[in-house]
Amino acid sequence: MAKTLIAFFSRADENYFGGAMRYVKVGNTEIVCGIMKDMIQADTFKIEMKNPYSPVYMTCIEEAKKDLRANARPELVSLPESIGEYDTVILAYPNYWGTMPMAVLTFLEAFDFTGKTILPLCTSEGSGLDGIERDIKKACPGAEVRKGLSVTGSRAADSKADVQKWLSANGLL
Repeated sequence: MAKTLIAFFSRADENYFGGAMRYVKVGNTEIVCGIMKDMIQADTFKIEMKNPYSPVYMTCIEEAKKDLRANARPELVSLPESIGEYDTVILAYPNYWGTMPMAVLTFLEAFDFTGKTILPLCTSEGSGLDGIERDIKKACPGAEVRKGLSVTGSRAADSKADVQKWLSANGLL
């Protein structure tokens, strides 16, 4: 029987919402993953950095830019023991500087995704997927990387219809 994993990186604290800063207890990407989890049978894994970025938004984005420029692989709190039992991995993350957070690459490079299907889901305030699918293909040779879904972060709680359509188009509903 096919199994699905929702692996996601999400950031709470101070976030940017269409021109203004706002403090949130649950990050936008995690909100969308919760919507998905209510629709499909899937295990979840939250990708968490051992030394998280600052809770202050402007500081966080500068830290993320520094990691991107250094091609860093931040240490994670934990990793799944294996992803061998999963056929499909929904990979969800916010768009940081035109790509996924470097912690997501730490996660991806820890496993062999050969023969697996990866469904990218990105939250942003306008950047969208911005070529991230290409970055995932490069990090996961041998995986089938399908067309991703971009969700406007400030509308994450209202994304159910888009998520449902995307999951259905990918045979998960």
